[in-house]
Amino acid sequence: MFRIKEVLKEKETTATALAEKLGVSNNTITRVANGVSKPSIVLLTSIANELDIDIRELFKPTKGGKLLNGFVQYKDKVYTINNEADLAKLVAVVANNIEK
Repeated sequence: MFRIKEVLKEKETTATALAEKLGVSNNTITRVANGVSKPSIVLLTSIANELDIDIRELFKPTKGGKLLNGFVQYKDKVYTINNEADLAKLVAVVANNIEK
């Protein structure tokens, strides 16, 4: 469910170093990273802030194995992107406006 181990590796740090910075036990971070315990939103927010990432990056995708989401404002409209099809539609809208 969580990708804390992967993010720690990407950031070239350890669970121990993260735990020290957050003032929690190494066991707390390890248990969350291994899916043994469910963290509070406060802890997840602290982890994301300390690792300088968006909190969504801590989660593994639950459907389809790909993580793609966001909001894009183009002109006066906000587009919600939840998958590749949404992104393709937005690209088509932008392309159509460029051609005009």
